[in-house]
Amino acid sequence: MDKKLIEELKKKLETQKESLQKELKSFANEDPKIKHNWDTRYPNREDGDKDDQADEVQEYDNALSLEYSLELKLKDVNMALEKMENGTYGVCENCGKKIDEKRLLACPEAKTCLKCG
Repeated sequence: MDKKLIEELKKKLETQKESLQKELKSFANEDPKIKHNWDTRYPNREDGDKDDQADEVQEYDNALSLEYSLELKLKDVNMALEKMENGTYGVCENCGKKIDEKRLLACPEAKTCLKCG
């Protein structure tokens, strides 16, 4: 893979990382004890009635699902950036063959080739 393509993909990944972190920060705190882990903040509204409390629980439940999804995506992005640093980026984790450049352009954090994915 040529350096120009690697740099283009690295920029995409870094932009994606910033976007994911920004979205997570809007409703969660990064756990200082566990790397790459986020904790959803509970939407605690003061002096709420039972309906407000039910809404809080539903909002928290929705945020937990979103947090999990964003954390996984961020983990994949971070892993791809680490692979770029250690020279293993663009190699399928299953079969060991090169991942097609078109796939990487569409999904720079891809771990597998199309056949294995």
